Amino acid sequence: MRVLISGGAGYIGSTVASACLDAGISPVILDSLVTGRREFAEGRVFYEGDISDGLLLDKIFAENPDIEAVIHCAALIVVPDSVADPVGYYRANVAKSLEFVEHLLRNGCTRMIFSSSASIYRTGEDHTVDEDSPLDPMSPYARTKAVCEAMFADIAATLPIKILSLRYFNPIGADPEMRTGLQLRRPSHALGKMIEAYEDGVPFQITGACYPTSDGTGIRDYVHVWDLAAAHVAALRRFDELKANVINLGTGSGTTVRELVEAFNRVVDRPIEVVEAPARPGDVAGAYTRSDRARRLLDWQARYSVEDGIRHSLEWARLRESRLG
Repeated sequence: MRVLISGGAGYIGSTVASACLDAGISPVILDSLVTGRREFAEGRVFYEGDISDGLLLDKIFAENPDIEAVIHCAALIVVPDSVADPVGYYRANVAKSLEFVEHLLRNGCTRMIFSSSASIYRTGEDHTVDEDSPLDPMSPYARTKAVCEAMFADIAATLPIKILSLRYFNPIGADPEMRTGLQLRRPSHALGKMIEAYEDGVPFQITGACYPTSDGTGIRDYVHVWDLAAAHVAALRRFDELKANVINLGTGSGTTVRELVEAFNRVVDRPIEVVEAPARPGDVAGAYTRSDRARRLLDWQARYSVEDGIRHSLEWARLRESRLG
């Protein structure tokens, strides 16, 4: 099987590509390198360009006529940036995705897996959600994912393409073989900030400590990126038999920011201290999945722990400069 991965030189896309290779699936990478890294595409079939470039998509399919499916990972994903630049986020994530699907249809592609986000959910009092929970995206980034899902559902309802949305919870970690990891040296998510605080010898800032959770800090479902990648392989294998068009990908366990700090300090040799700071624009209390749909339909469940994700993130942080410069 050959699969086209948009955003395949980014953090998640490149990890998915590695999992595909390990499973005997040949990835074709399409990435504009706006946030992706050329190093993550080395040794793989790679096309540099934009998902909205119709001529480039035509060339990709002409040169790779055996592409059987597409995994659409290309997107801008930083919540505060989406608040500051909603026009740029809607253009990159929605408008270009619409053009992308149009190009896929023209080239006879009938299968697409979409990288969606659990940030589109409205969370209940217990902070758990399943695929049928109401949606209430609270940031421009999250709304771009919800808009894309609705747009894709309308398209798939009448045109010859099936689109599966995989709603990620909060990816952490790196490829256990250290082929790829977070391309940013200073990522904006909680674990990235913890690693930064650890490396710099300064306190970690908990941004928001008044949420309605057990300890007042945000709660997330931290799922290892390699587990996410394995779910994509499972979805490719079972795509045609799947009856659902949305599947949550999470561990089923919620971890607050304070609990993440505690897990971090169990892994490192020198514990970090914490200080409280105001919540960032667009941040929400968070949620974790209570669904077992991924296990039932994909025979998939998370194998790696939060501590595993922290260890692999730290290992990648130590190697990143030598791998990416």
